[in-house]
Amino acid sequence: MFEHLFQPITINGMILKNRIVATPTGDDFEEKAMGGAGLVVAGHCIVEPGRSSFASGAEPWPFAKYEREKTREKVLKIHRGGAKASIEVFHAGQDARTVDYAKGPSGFIRPDGVEVKEMDEAMMQETLHWYAETAAGCRKIGFDSIFLHFGHGWLPAQFLSPHYNHRTDEYGGSIENRCRFPLRILETVRKAVGKNYPIDIRVSAYEWIEDSISFEDVMYFLKAAEPYVDTIQISSGIDKIFEANIHCITTNMEETMPNLKWAKEARKQLHVPISLVSAITTPQMAEEILAKGYVDLVAFGRSLLADPYWPKKAQEGCPEDIVPCLRCSNCYHISTDHWNVGCSVNPRYHNEAFVPSERELEKAEKSKQVVILGGGPAGMKAAITASDRGHKVTLIEKSAELGGMLKVIVREEHKEEVQRLLTWYKTQIAKREIKVLLNTEATPDMVREMKPDSILIALGAVERVLPIPGIDNPKVLLATDAITHPEKLGEKVAILGGGSIGCEIALGLAEQGKEATVIEVTDTLAANANSLYREALRQKFLLHDNIHSLTRCGCTRIDDEEIHYKDADGQEKVIAYDNLILSTGLVPQIALTESFYGICRDTIAIGDCIRPSSIMNANFEGFVNALNI
Repeated sequence: MFEHLFQPITINGMILKNRIVATPTGDDFEEKAMGGAGLVVAGHCIVEPGRSSFASGAEPWPFAKYEREKTREKVLKIHRGGAKASIEVFHAGQDARTVDYAKGPSGFIRPDGVEVKEMDEAMMQETLHWYAETAAGCRKIGFDSIFLHFGHGWLPAQFLSPHYNHRTDEYGGSIENRCRFPLRILETVRKAVGKNYPIDIRVSAYEWIEDSISFEDVMYFLKAAEPYVDTIQISSGIDKIFEANIHCITTNMEETMPNLKWAKEARKQLHVPISLVSAITTPQMAEEILAKGYVDLVAFGRSLLADPYWPKKAQEGCPEDIVPCLRCSNCYHISTDHWNVGCSVNPRYHNEAFVPSERELEKAEKSKQVVILGGGPAGMKAAITASDRGHKVTLIEKSAELGGMLKVIVREEHKEEVQRLLTWYKTQIAKREIKVLLNTEATPDMVREMKPDSILIALGAVERVLPIPGIDNPKVLLATDAITHPEKLGEKVAILGGGSIGCEIALGLAEQGKEATVIEVTDTLAANANSLYREALRQKFLLHDNIHSLTRCGCTRIDDEEIHYKDADGQEKVIAYDNLILSTGLVPQIALTESFYGICRDTIAIGDCIRPSSIMNANFEGFVNALNI
């Protein structure tokens, strides 16, 4: 199984045990090495102290005297897992957080007031000096290769792209000129590390903006760069521009493997190994593109945050055990603005200091009778975890199928990843000795008779119905009913509530050719979602002239033929409709939850039944509370 994925490859003397590259996503790279990746990129290192960090002008240079031991530790942690160690060599250029001014291909004043100076020869020499020092430091401290970031709108890409480079001298204008400084960087780095040391670069094949560099120009540069590099990673997008970022780190709204078309062409025209990054979501996908000779290596970012042991599970012939990435981008600090960074499916990510690896769970001192009420994500995760710790678990679900809200969500468009997650939950429960009672509505008396030692209440939430005149009209449907029974819907559909679910329903209807109108009382659609998801949704909405958004509008009355609402100015207006879908949020089941307390002392409520939230919180609470039993 996966013969090509686990075939070794040698790159300029460096032997990789497989074709899997772990990109510099997240800080916990050690577990990715333990999980079986062949090459692990240990985060980033800045090139030029004070002028190249995307985070802080005070970010330390990793090869300064008192930083070296910490940097060396990165190499040892990766080698401990049997992987080869690389590190991203990074210069933010005009977008750097600096101690004074920033450097870039063209001069201007940034919105934050920082001056960006157009790099003259002296500045270029200074930056080249630091590239040489950094590259040499990488080799000296023990990294097996280096990963030069020439994409996503950072300094080398700024020179290459007409979006950033407005020079009129020998470094601007034609692609030949725009290549000059990036090629000088490569020449400098190669000289610093010698010819027998692997150099990898990442490029954006397309930047997803109007004045993007063309792919033809990218190929011109790569052909000129080929003598200096040993492998090339094909990406796309720009990090600092929101509209382009969602194509750099794609959401579930986008196709899988969006960069494959460019990677295939690069492999045809170039003579060094090509790697592909972005949304290679399964081992089967990776195996296919390797077997067909489209690429030589496959690179994974968020997939290895969702499950660092993705490679080992595939290698052991158990791909069904891989926890799937949802491409939700909650792991990405840019999308959450640092408010709630985490992984929807891996409770350990970003919480490594206090949440153990699922491969290192301690068995319970005493096996207990554990009853879990509700088969949604919180309940299923709790059941799996409690079982793995040696408890005897009974999972009670009132419907005919496990999944909770997930079994409804998977019926929407663009939910392939959620479907994989639901399948994963069910598969893991089936692999364990968990007693599952379906079509069973738990009562306190029933649970009491089971004599549990511990109870986890995960009953979920119910849909909110607002007290609007006419809300009981038969043309009005709950969101779950509308998703489950699309045949009930006419051609003109209004959705009351513009949260993420309401917006997804509207998009799905528009893609089917129906007229969809979202009525949202606030000024923001999908306000409950992260900012990158909202941007992806906005771009999808723009593709359809049959989606209408009425923000800052409240529904006042529902008649047989018309919906009455007040617009942002307080004016009464109406729209005709065939159906109205209620998507106005969820309500916790406090009274029902409370009724199960007092049966045994070790009782706790988790997930939406106490506070409607997200898959991420449900999964986290299910996991950590099962650890406490």
